[in-house]
Amino acid sequence: MDSRQRLGKYRVEREILDEQRLEELTQRKTDIHLPLSDRLKDSLRCSVTKLKRSVLSSFPVLYWLPKYSIWDYGMPDLVSGISVGIMHLPQGMAYALLASVPPVFGLYTSLYPALIYFFFGTSRHISIGTFTILSIMVGSVTETLAPDENFLKRNGTNFTAEVDISARDSYRVQVAAATTVLGGLIQVFLGAVKFGFVGMYLSEPLVRAYTTAAAAHAVVAQLKHIFGVSPTRFNGPLSQVYTLVDICSLLPQTHIPTLVVSAVTIVLLIAAKELNSFFSAKLPVPIPVELITIVAGTLISSYTHLNTNYTVSVVGEIPSGLSSPSVPDVRIFGEVIGDAFALAIVGYAVSISLGKTFALKHGYKVDSNQELVALGLSNAVGGFFQCFSVCSSMSRSLIQETTGGKTQMAGVASALIVLVTILKLGPLFQELPKAMLASIVLVNLKGMIKQYSDIVTLWRSSKTDLVVWLVTWVSTMLLNLDLGLAASIMFAVFTVIFRTQMPTYSVLGNVPGTELYVDIETHGEAKEIPGVTIFRSSATVYFANAELYLDALKEKSGLDISKMIIYKRRQEAKQRRRERRAERRAKRQAKRERRAQRAAKKLSGPPELSVEEGAGCWKDTCIDEAEMEDPGWTERENGTVFVIPTTPRTPDGQSRWEYLKGGDPDCTSLDWMTEDQDGDTTTLGSSTEDTLSRDLERVSLGSLGKWTWDIHSIILDLSTTNFIDIVAIKTMKNIFKDFSEIDVDIYIAGCQASVVEQLERGDFFSETVTKQQLFASVHDAVLFCLNHRGATSVPRYDPTLDLHNNTKF
Repeated sequence: MDSRQRLGKYRVEREILDEQRLEELTQRKTDIHLPLSDRLKDSLRCSVTKLKRSVLSSFPVLYWLPKYSIWDYGMPDLVSGISVGIMHLPQGMAYALLASVPPVFGLYTSLYPALIYFFFGTSRHISIGTFTILSIMVGSVTETLAPDENFLKRNGTNFTAEVDISARDSYRVQVAAATTVLGGLIQVFLGAVKFGFVGMYLSEPLVRAYTTAAAAHAVVAQLKHIFGVSPTRFNGPLSQVYTLVDICSLLPQTHIPTLVVSAVTIVLLIAAKELNSFFSAKLPVPIPVELITIVAGTLISSYTHLNTNYTVSVVGEIPSGLSSPSVPDVRIFGEVIGDAFALAIVGYAVSISLGKTFALKHGYKVDSNQELVALGLSNAVGGFFQCFSVCSSMSRSLIQETTGGKTQMAGVASALIVLVTILKLGPLFQELPKAMLASIVLVNLKGMIKQYSDIVTLWRSSKTDLVVWLVTWVSTMLLNLDLGLAASIMFAVFTVIFRTQMPTYSVLGNVPGTELYVDIETHGEAKEIPGVTIFRSSATVYFANAELYLDALKEKSGLDISKMIIYKRRQEAKQRRRERRAERRAKRQAKRERRAQRAAKKLSGPPELSVEEGAGCWKDTCIDEAEMEDPGWTERENGTVFVIPTTPRTPDGQSRWEYLKGGDPDCTSLDWMTEDQDGDTTTLGSSTEDTLSRDLERVSLGSLGKWTWDIHSIILDLSTTNFIDIVAIKTMKNIFKDFSEIDVDIYIAGCQASVVEQLERGDFFSETVTKQQLFASVHDAVLFCLNHRGATSVPRYDPTLDLHNNTKF
């Protein structure tokens, strides 16, 4: 079927609408924005309905828990919770190594935050707990503030090479808890002031590159456990490079039993995970590979005495029971505020992205501000129980969703599994080799390592996003996680600003037979409207690109308005100087005539000056010799302007005069008057001062012949503009003012109502610029231009005519 028949046709006949007429037809409201005082009063006004809505939004559990159906949701949530709880155990202990704290604190981190999120969270499927990236960031802080060198054991007055592990771990736990509490408070504050949109500034390429670089940090951090070596701790920029170089230098000292344990664990984990994914469609729940690995590793280590016989490092003492809450050391806040802010932003970005993904899939809504508050409370309260920073985990969240989890009751079930382990099973894992936990971390990073394929994808789709990805990865690797994140965000914002400063400027043409206008450079059938230039920018006009907008308008229209105005003003200045010289010459000539007449009255002879008429001109036939010899007259004769009559004096005393700069007046011929050294001759209507001033016409560029153009109107399409600032408003004023000096009309089309309001507040409209120069669409503006200027520039058009060949639409 022909596309024209499939899509159909339509025809609309209406009047041409400018902004003023559009407001009259639509009855645009001007009082939609309440004053600040009224809005403040409304926010403080309390009612039962408003109180109920506030309580339910602050405690989402009160909304869905009364409606919870045990028969429909109970069993799926229980199965899902047990599956996620089993994953919490190995991940909690493994990620505690990344955070540089004892493994039991990883179990605490898997318990308390999940219970807090149950009351305040709005997502039904995400699993709150330990996460690789946040654990690495916390570990960077703890090892920076509590390095091994600060906890060397003292032997009398000398320090030994042995580290006081108990004191070191105790202080690292305090640092991790203080950082977590401060990060949670930042999240709560941002959520309370409705700053949930902050996560939007972390674009997907930035987040993926950042997590990929963080995964590389995790790999470097686990190499010492994999090879059983003890590299030097480096801090600051390039610390990862120095650490990697140091580990490579220590490879000859690799502890072989530890390397064997690591290699066997990695191979078995990869094979089991591949089988797990291959049979995933046939398995009701995934096989808990990590838990099986930990149990098997603990049993083998216990029976073979890996720690005592082969000096394989193990987890060590795991206290049973729960620790009492304690207030973090607030003196540490000042040292970790930057890292806490980075943890708050990254954790929120990961959680909200996962939450919105599941919400879109299952048809419910996630409140971004409430999620920020819920995550902040989970961190702040968890910090009092020696937890480190948490957010949602992609792997656990996927398990919770795929195993049938419906609500956060699954999170409560998983927390109970962790609680039982802490209370009863913790001491059983004391012989677990740290190399196995490091292997679990490395294998779980497989998904993030696969993100390096983004480079190929972005190369094909978006070079700008690829640059953001690469800059984020490099800065995070070289500057560490906190400074790397700040540099990445700054660069990403810079790319947005750069793209608004360098938008695409285009001249639009009409698609024949339609009211559509497209770029004439990219559409071969688009036709430019005779005498009308339609100019559009692909970005909002504001202070950063206002000057570029004006430059592009000059280039696209072909009118260098600045040079044209300068030239015009120079010519006008020349014209004024000519007028003044002509007036002075006319006065001197009149004075000489009066003097000659007085002399004639005194003498009985013929007049000293006689004029004969002939050949259509006046000729000087006699001048008094004394007067010719007058030095003043000679100087005036050599001046740059000569004024002579070109027609006989009429009965009313009027005559025609011509003047020009330079030249030698020859009364026998008028050919010299056709061109002066400036290329201009000007006719004066009288020799008197008043008529000279009245008859001299103002010089225009068209009469000067410097430029010629066929544009009488320019339409600025502002349909892509969503705001306009004071600098852009001044630029628009200058465009209207400057182009009017060369007799080119300026119109604006497609303004949004908010932009019109901003123009009004910026005093854009005046006697010279009115709302009648703003049109609802480009087509309205084009038709108005053609009808308004058609009488003198182009044939007048009817609104229903084709703009190119005068045929009916």
